[in-house]
Amino acid sequence: MGQLGVKVFSATRARERDALGDVVTAWIRANPQVRVMGRVVRQSSDAAFHCLTIVLFYEA
Repeated sequence: MGQLGVKVFSATRARERDALGDVVTAWIRANPQVRVMGRVVRQSSDAAFHCLTIVLFYEA
């Protein structure tokens, strides 16, 4: 078994949230030795802020 890891991507600003998928894709392409084993996507909000978080579980 390879090394296990977790990578967290998070954004609160609208423009950053819109681009978060591209950021995740770029990280995966930049790390071809990584095999994504699972993912969790969460959105949280309060009166002023909205946060989008993508968590990747991987083996390298």
